[in-house]
Amino acid sequence: MANKSSLEEKLFLVGFKPDEESHLLIKKPEICCGACAAKERPCTYACPAGVYTWEEDHISVAFEGCLECGCCRIVCPFANLEWRYPRGGFGVGFKQG
Repeated sequence: MANKSSLEEKLFLVGFKPDEESHLLIKKPEICCGACAAKERPCTYACPAGVYTWEEDHISVAFEGCLECGCCRIVCPFANLEWRYPRGGFGVGFKQG
């Protein structure tokens, strides 16, 4: 049986040119701290790149590693994410491999 690769190994096949400005915005952070906690914060486990992580009292967004799939805005039960493509020339670049 083949070994499963870790997320980091899989993401090695993807190139990123991060912008200084985030293309992901949490509209109301208090929703993530309150109402979304009851929904188990789906963005933290649905994002295939692990962009969203829950810290002690806030959600952390590592937009630089975003795969631009839009999954986060689909799974957010409160439509609390503003998602747009990065500015031209920035973002993800998929390699063949």
